[in-house]
Amino acid sequence: MRLLLLDTASLYFRAYFGLPGSLRSPDGRPVNAVRGLLDMIAFLVTEHRPDRLVACWDDDWRPAFRVDAIGSYKEHRVAERRDDGPDVEEVPDDLVPQVPVIVDVLAALGIARVGAPGFEADDVIGTLVARELAATGTAPRGDDGGPGPRSAGPRIAVVTGDRDLFQLVDDAAGVAILYPARGVRDPDVVDQALLAEKYGVPTGAAYAEMAVLRGDPSDGLPGVRGIGEKTAAKLLQRYGSLERLLEAATAGDKGVTPTQRAKLAEAADYLAVAPAVVQVAADAPVGTFDDTLPREPYDPETLDALADRWGIRSSVERVLKALDAPR
Repeated sequence: MRLLLLDTASLYFRAYFGLPGSLRSPDGRPVNAVRGLLDMIAFLVTEHRPDRLVACWDDDWRPAFRVDAIGSYKEHRVAERRDDGPDVEEVPDDLVPQVPVIVDVLAALGIARVGAPGFEADDVIGTLVARELAATGTAPRGDDGGPGPRSAGPRIAVVTGDRDLFQLVDDAAGVAILYPARGVRDPDVVDQALLAEKYGVPTGAAYAEMAVLRGDPSDGLPGVRGIGEKTAAKLLQRYGSLERLLEAATAGDKGVTPTQRAKLAEAADYLAVAPAVVQVAADAPVGTFDDTLPREPYDPETLDALADRWGIRSSVERVLKALDAPR
């Protein structure tokens, strides 16, 4: 594996809820998310030995272009609306002060942390995947291709607890998702075979179209009423793409039942905009940066001070040991 991309917020939220709140700094402040994320990074580096690693960041967790298209997008997670910047996400009180600590520790370690103004971490990941494929002359597969050749392991792996990123799966291009359903130490390796087996879709692109039809309450996406995951997958399998499904429904094709045609017609406004909302960006304004996984910390003195101040030395040491190991 060459490149490891972390959906950082997904992972530190998982760490926060997975570790006890009794994990505190010497002065009593919570550090469970900080320690958990660092331990995850140490394990991932040790297990997968990437040459490059990026902690992808939400500069805007609820981008305007998605809200303008579908007003309910993540609306239920808004804690405070702002006119002068991104809305404030509802985050547990004990997690909020840990995020700046994560930022400081990653900087002292020298691990690249990358966001893009007006875009989510998902979009940063999508852009970095597209950039990597372009640099290596590898074209992503379309939604009508079968599973590509299997290899010993992915060339690009995305670590996330967000199924939205399953759309990036591409065997031929060497892109897979490490989905920590049972934890980071035992993730589902999501490739095209797993997509076909579990969701009935052949590619990542087809997964995105299925997600449009199914919807996602956790993101405020209504989907098409009465068309769930299995029905959506069967319809896409029959017609090959969302566009051809809608054409068939409009033409009265017998493969789409009258009830399904009615539901698709009712959702016409949603279906006109939802694909652009669900699809992760491949062209977010991500600048140039060094994603080389460091062998040693960028700022040892600052890192040492942070380890003492926050009582996270054991987790920091685990990361340093992982960075220093042979690759």
